[in-house]
Amino acid sequence: MADTILTSACQCGQVRCQAIGRPILSGVCYCDDCQAGAELLEALDGAAPVGEKDGGTHYLTYRDDRFCCVEGSDLLLPYENSPDAPTRRMVASCCNTALFLKFSKGHWTSAYARRFKGDVPPVEMRTQTQFRNSSLPLPEDAPSYRTFGPKLFWRLITSRIAMIFG
Repeated sequence: MADTILTSACQCGQVRCQAIGRPILSGVCYCDDCQAGAELLEALDGAAPVGEKDGGTHYLTYRDDRFCCVEGSDLLLPYENSPDAPTRRMVASCCNTALFLKFSKGHWTSAYARRFKGDVPPVEMRTQTQFRNSSLPLPEDAPSYRTFGPKLFWRLITSRIAMIFG
């Protein structure tokens, strides 16, 4: 999958992003920040859905050197849950489509899985389920963690090392 290129786009097609290779993780997050961010973005005029039916947000997380905006980057606007938030959710201003989230202290970008075309990797884990507010049953398609699972940290560490050495 190292040569696989997945593309994502806004609703009107003016902004396109691409991701190269296997993501660090294909995961669903239920943290307060992701739930609040989804609510904020979905309230924009004409916005496409961001969250899943059970309140989680499915992300494909890529190293920064393997994810980029290839068209329409001048149309991207950052949205933050609060002025001191460590995350910026990038939205195509042309049609209010949320495309990705950038964590300022990390070497990764988490792109909304709903925006990708083609074979999106299946969910590998569900994190921060302690904040989940849904009455729907928790899907059993992947391991679930009340906090951030150790596998997530391991993958972030090994991806950083891979970025440094190659």
